[in-house]
Amino acid sequence: MSLARGWGLWLAGLLTVCLVGSALARGQTGPTAPTGQKPILSEQAFKNVKVLRGIPVKEFMETMGFFAASLSLNCSDCHSQASASNWANYADDTPLKTTTLRMILMVNAINRANFAGAPAVTCYTCHRGSQRPKVIPSLAQQYAAPPDDDPDEIVPLPAVRATMTAEQILDRYLKAIGGAEAAVKLTSYTAKGTYEGFDSDFEQVPVDVYAKAPNMRATVIHMRGGDSTTTYDGREAWAGSPQDLAPMTVMPLVAAALDGTRLDAQLAFPGQIKQVLTDWRTGFPALRIDNRPVDVIEGKTAAGAGVKLYFDRETGFLVRSVRYSKTAVGTVPINVVYSNYQDVPGLGVKVPYTWVLTWTNGRGTFNVTSLQPNVTIDAARFGRPSPPGPAK
Repeated sequence: MSLARGWGLWLAGLLTVCLVGSALARGQTGPTAPTGQKPILSEQAFKNVKVLRGIPVKEFMETMGFFAASLSLNCSDCHSQASASNWANYADDTPLKTTTLRMILMVNAINRANFAGAPAVTCYTCHRGSQRPKVIPSLAQQYAAPPDDDPDEIVPLPAVRATMTAEQILDRYLKAIGGAEAAVKLTSYTAKGTYEGFDSDFEQVPVDVYAKAPNMRATVIHMRGGDSTTTYDGREAWAGSPQDLAPMTVMPLVAAALDGTRLDAQLAFPGQIKQVLTDWRTGFPALRIDNRPVDVIEGKTAAGAGVKLYFDRETGFLVRSVRYSKTAVGTVPINVVYSNYQDVPGLGVKVPYTWVLTWTNGRGTFNVTSLQPNVTIDAARFGRPSPPGPAK
């Protein structure tokens, strides 16, 4: 894969560039922090970072996604078309990048003056997916039927009386997948399947999944240019990608990224779902997803982050999870949609064979075609991945 195509595909897929001198220095991958050490910061990995300094690389990229979601723009909109052919070009200042710098400072000033610095006002507050904030009310919108609630934004309401407790909803889920006794029999598995997303140029490519209870997991996507890997060893997490497709070949995941990777590893084993989160809340208003009623409960991870779980009211299956990541300019949602529940061979428990991961930087669909339960997996599989070779 050429540098132009590889870098362009990765940026287009992640929708990551809309500002602020965000170019990666050619050939510079920065130090890959060993377990337990400090994360790699934006200014260590990127050139010409003027405002978004002192934050981990993953948060920096999620901030790019926040801008993309707010303005419905992608990398080439804010950077020049020539950027895809040369890493260094992403560091060039452009009019849109300069404007974005001013907007960041303006929004920060508003929040400091009025909200004690909390990100109560963000790019999305005014833009809502448009390059130019609207200043004239829309009569068509005013008199139209109100849109459905965004499932990611729904919150408990004091006036809503819960008809089922969180424990009852979780018990129904465990019964739907085969029962709690069957669920705990699943202690490890390997799976093969396909992946497709922005970063694979919507091509279906092979993927391998390795999981070991209670909280170890690795996914290896076999991209044309090299493997894209995410691992969690029960304590630390890493993301590895081919040099031409990502800002760093191997990157430690910290903060919300680490918490989310841990959650995915824990939810891979449904028998422990009651122990994954604490401080359960109910009382959400009525909600339908794809015209099907769902029950919503919310809990907290060990790190204190809120996570919502959505269960199909008719089948009892878990159909969606939503977690959140705080960036330098606001909070972004990350949701996973689960479907295609099938039996795990020989165990009498069902797990989702398809899941779609969506975040502000892209979307990817995983589809399992074969699964082998309760196999021995070397612990090294979940450790820091080796740096992939460059894309061809």
